[in-house]
Amino acid sequence: MTGFHKEGTYLGRIWNAEAGGPSVVAIRDGRIIDITCRRAPLVRDVCEMDDPADYVRTAEGTDIGALDDLERVASTGENVTRLLAPCDLQAVKACGVTFARSMVERVIEERAAGDPARAEAIRERVGMLIGDSLRDIRAGSPEASRVKEVLIQEGLWSQYLEVGIGPDAEVFSKSQVLSSVGHGAEIGLHPVSSWNNPEPEIVLAVSSRGRAVGATLGNDVNLRDVEGRSALLLSKAKDNNASCAIGPFIRLFDEGFSMDDVRMAEIDLEVCGQDGFVMKGRSSMREISRDPDTLIAQTVGRHHQYPDGFVLFLGTLFAPTQDRDVAGQGFTHKTGDVVRISADGLGTLENTVRLSTECPEWTFGISHLMRNLAKRELI
Repeated sequence: MTGFHKEGTYLGRIWNAEAGGPSVVAIRDGRIIDITCRRAPLVRDVCEMDDPADYVRTAEGTDIGALDDLERVASTGENVTRLLAPCDLQAVKACGVTFARSMVERVIEERAAGDPARAEAIRERVGMLIGDSLRDIRAGSPEASRVKEVLIQEGLWSQYLEVGIGPDAEVFSKSQVLSSVGHGAEIGLHPVSSWNNPEPEIVLAVSSRGRAVGATLGNDVNLRDVEGRSALLLSKAKDNNASCAIGPFIRLFDEGFSMDDVRMAEIDLEVCGQDGFVMKGRSSMREISRDPDTLIAQTVGRHHQYPDGFVLFLGTLFAPTQDRDVAGQGFTHKTGDVVRISADGLGTLENTVRLSTECPEWTFGISHLMRNLAKRELI
């Protein structure tokens, strides 16, 4: 149970091979407990409760087995009980460009038009003009407006800087409902991409009322060359088969864990390649330029409702510049890379990189879920 706290309240999902569908589960004393019932057959239903943590702590359930054993299961076969992404009917939303350092990298991607060979020279010029001056600027503030004017005069204004320090956050749809993969699964890269990287992030679970009820980890896989060619290719760069990983469990907010802990979180990343390459990185939520509550308010409200709630990627500080093969061209994935994203109290999300065309196809949609729950007399 590396990274989990004994006193924490954890909510998740498994593929229940015996039931031929998903089950809602909790962690208790290192064991996986199936708490699926007619009152709450979905994670969505638990997140809509007034006190999700109390429900998960006290709900009756069935012991499925040891958490350590289930964490080691990597198979995706229908006859194998395994961990799933800990969300079901929630929309999967993501915020981009919420950290100064990664914001500068997005400007570089745009200037390089998706060409990693041009990125180093642009990075040097942008660094000379901007440096870390954006780090402490509050997005949407008068100071941010003044910086914007300076950058326009320098010919360096960008759509990425607009959402990074302007009044409006970037909030996009990362993945389709039920399409996210969980811990142990393969994570996919669109085969058209040759310059890409993981994005380790905190992911909030938010109810339909706009109330954050817990947090987990996520990998918002980024195709730097595709998005760098045009921001209008964002959906192609972000939403592909198996391109979104979330998990392993949602840690619910309770007396021992709150949004303040999210604000102080440190997210560690490790990428281990079959070629012996190792890259490590860290993303500190202390450096985020928009508060998580602000990002929630820009996502849900009178302007946009989510009846089943949503999960929200908060963005990442991590932007890899470490060269892997060719000097000056930075990092890009190779198939077979193992990506581990960790945070104290949230565990470790581990996935193996493949092409999206090589990952198992997503075939279990909302209609399949509803039929399965009905067959089990849960709805």
